[in-house]
Amino acid sequence: MITPPNHVPERLAMLATSAVDPFLTEELLKGEHVHGGIDLAKVVDSLPEDDARWSVEPIRSLVEDAMFEFRADRTRADAWLAPRLHATLRLTRREAADKRLWNHIALAVAPDYVVWRHLSEPTANKPGRRVASERFQGPADRQCFSRLWWAAELFRNGADYGPVTTACGNQDLIHSVLRKEVIDHRPTAQALVRLLERGLVTTGREVDGLSVAVNAAGATLVYDVLAPDEPRNSAGLRRWIAEAGSAQPVSRRELPEGPDEEPVPEESVAALTEYFAEMFDTAPVRGRKNAD
Repeated sequence: MITPPNHVPERLAMLATSAVDPFLTEELLKGEHVHGGIDLAKVVDSLPEDDARWSVEPIRSLVEDAMFEFRADRTRADAWLAPRLHATLRLTRREAADKRLWNHIALAVAPDYVVWRHLSEPTANKPGRRVASERFQGPADRQCFSRLWWAAELFRNGADYGPVTTACGNQDLIHSVLRKEVIDHRPTAQALVRLLERGLVTTGREVDGLSVAVNAAGATLVYDVLAPDEPRNSAGLRRWIAEAGSAQPVSRRELPEGPDEEPVPEESVAALTEYFAEMFDTAPVRGRKNAD
């Protein structure tokens, strides 16, 4: 397994997608060799020096702890790292939508983590081990670190990251729903987590069938009417971001606390949970007897 680059920057920066290719080599994708880091540092755009959020050390510390803690089962690292990455890297959604930041984290700060987490096992059709390039510079729902940050953002219940660990503990759920707009409706996200917690939806086929049904129904039904939500508290988010410089490192054992926002109304979550449970009974799930 590769090690970090010889030169790991002290601060985060922006790495344009057009500048990525020289560093995204076959040797890196195969987990054989990583770039030195010096040349990459020459092609980045700096972020404000007076913003404590751009310190690299807390992120490096997190990924190193994740690789040690979950060395026997790397997929379990997602549920542990997602809330802690979100609470450490306190971003607005606008900032998180900029791929250049995630490019830099994946290639300059922690390429060894990307390889560790996503290096595929050999199969009959693909005998060589390789990391998909999208894990370094792909869309938000596929890139190694952005997918975790967005999963935490969309599945947290106000300041509570508990639902995030449930959602990220099911790879099929985050693969299926992160790309769907309906997941931005907070009661929908929490209702999906409730179905997982109740054990009603467990397998990949079930999750996929449910997510397709939920998204399709959302095109014709207004979930805000069935399960209204409270307006987001932008003041709480701004305060949480402003406190980044004085925040303590996130606990490795206890879940951190997110922005000070009101939780999703319980009656809305309960209503959608029951609605989705009924919907799931008739959802087309491949291999299920009543699928047709």
